[in-house]
Amino acid sequence: MALRDTKVKNAKASHKTTRLYDGNGLYLEVFPKGGKWWRYKYRFNSKEKRLSLGVYPDIKLKKARDKRDDARCLLADGIDLAVHRKVTKSAQSESAANGLENVAREEYAKYRPTWSKRLRPQTMDIPIFSV
Repeated sequence: MALRDTKVKNAKASHKTTRLYDGNGLYLEVFPKGGKWWRYKYRFNSKEKRLSLGVYPDIKLKKARDKRDDARCLLADGIDLAVHRKVTKSAQSESAANGLENVAREEYAKYRPTWSKRLRPQTMDIPIFSV
């Protein structure tokens, strides 16, 4: 039987970790200290694996089901979810490293010695962009 929002909201922590199953591999893991994590259990190359989908209440039941459905689509295409997550995270961190602020700081460091003393700031700790 599928979970309902009220059952997820009213899930209480006990002395051991409990699981509330929704279906198709999705379940809510309730830890003794009160934390609630959405997990997705799947098989890839005959090995059982788990994928964390987020923390309740940040991720509601509907959003967790949507994430599970997206993960099932990737599995149907023959993509391991753990490897896909690692590749995605590394690509995001790499693109952040090539962001505008980092490029501006590199240019600043490169051309600073050529500036006259009147135009050159006294310290290198001056923020280029303020957010």
